[in-house]
Amino acid sequence: MKKVHSTAVIEDGAVIQDGVVIGPHCFVGSGTSIDEGTVLEANVVIDKNVRIGKRNHLFPNCVIGGQPQILNLGPDAKIGGLVIGDDNTIREQVTIHPSMHHDAFTKIGNSNLIMVGVHIGHDCILEDKIVLSNFTQISGHCKIGTGVWLSGVVLLHQFVTIGRWCYAAGLAGINKDVPPFLIVSGHYPPEVRGVNKRGLKRAGLDEKQQKAINDAYKHLYRDDKKPLLHKAKEMAEEKCLDENVRDMVDAILKSSEHRYGRYLEKFR
Repeated sequence: MKKVHSTAVIEDGAVIQDGVVIGPHCFVGSGTSIDEGTVLEANVVIDKNVRIGKRNHLFPNCVIGGQPQILNLGPDAKIGGLVIGDDNTIREQVTIHPSMHHDAFTKIGNSNLIMVGVHIGHDCILEDKIVLSNFTQISGHCKIGTGVWLSGVVLLHQFVTIGRWCYAAGLAGINKDVPPFLIVSGHYPPEVRGVNKRGLKRAGLDEKQQKAINDAYKHLYRDDKKPLLHKAKEMAEEKCLDENVRDMVDAILKSSEHRYGRYLEKFR
């Protein structure tokens, strides 16, 4: 049975499944659906046309699905939607915006921890098991891979891709793509500092896979005899390259296709 507080406002056309808990002074817009086991604490605002999956926990004062922050976007503009998967924890004062395009979606995957004050802009794609620490700010059109951990007050430029199981240190300002499995820190430009060894373990990679990634990192980032892109092109030609290393190499090659190192910006 769903439990809706008497002070909550649920617009016509919203679909609330059994087992959902909606706390005091919440608002749920028309066209929104909330699946079983999801909890909205006090003062949560869910705007129109948002799809929220199972067993999510939204803490007070979140604003989910509000209009994107785009100049000259009027209140009657046709915008897209927002899809949130299952088992996500969304803490206080988080804002997540839908797509700016009427036929597209911002997408949040499963089992993510989104901490206090995080902003996720329009048309972003977040995969699974991601941790976004307090006040991290994600600009529009970014993609964040599975297992990424962004520490406090990390900033992502528009169209940046963060590869799976990466870690970014606090206050990093990231304005170009980061290949999988790496640690990055610093501010405009950020710098690759090493391999995210804890992330490799969290990913369940065995010793052989971990060694391949570490060896590739040393060759790509610590051998100064040749430029990074040249080394990546050489490695891409290897027939028996470890699949995780190939993901690293492919990310470097893709980011090189745009002059600012942001592959997704090619499709702007």
